[in-house]
Amino acid sequence: MTVSSFIDNLKSYTGENVFNPWRDYDSKSDIGPDAPMIRRNQLIEFLKLRLAQARYVLIAEAAGYQGGHFTGIALTCERMLLGLHKKTNPNLILGHKGIRTSRPDSPYITSDAQRTSGMNEPTDTYVWGAVADNGLNPCEVLLWNIFPFHPYKEGILFSNRTPTTQELTIGLTYTKELLALCPASVRIGAIGRKSAETLSSAGITATAMRHPANGGGSRFRSEEHTSELQSLREIS
Repeated sequence: MTVSSFIDNLKSYTGENVFNPWRDYDSKSDIGPDAPMIRRNQLIEFLKLRLAQARYVLIAEAAGYQGGHFTGIALTCERMLLGLHKKTNPNLILGHKGIRTSRPDSPYITSDAQRTSGMNEPTDTYVWGAVADNGLNPCEVLLWNIFPFHPYKEGILFSNRTPTTQELTIGLTYTKELLALCPASVRIGAIGRKSAETLSSAGITATAMRHPANGGGSRFRSEEHTSELQSLREIS
């Protein structure tokens, strides 16, 4: 397995009420037909910066319409890649500014901030914030989703839904392929119950972490899991 063949495998997937960021193009929301290629290239860059030296792999549930759907990178939103995020800049992610793939004039976008600055995902902010707050080298942290694609509610592309059991099983195949590209010593953090349960059922050792909650008042707190992961945080 190589990065190229891994990307080809991701690109080949299709599913009902699932958007594949690296394959699918939506004329109402994507900036142009090259959007899937842009997202593929950004994922390739993200992986190549990390695979050889990865110490941690943080695996959440699925891509969301405000995050990986438009960047091609798990737990990473456009505002981060464009250098318009308040805390996370693109140098930490790609080493340079990324490319927007959402249409500023999309009929699905109703926020002025999204039109001018790109999509923003709260969960992505929490996770990248934890990496920074705990002094982790971002090039040693690989982010992923147990179901790497974007599952949405029927007929509503700008929505998120929980992956089905079948989708989680399918996603596990890609997760195993990704882990095979990582150093054998890599530590895995499972963000959220679905991720933790899916990895556990496959016999993959992972540190369970509470998924960031939506809404105000949530905060990270210190958590002692293992010597390598003791500084990673979960939502209280």
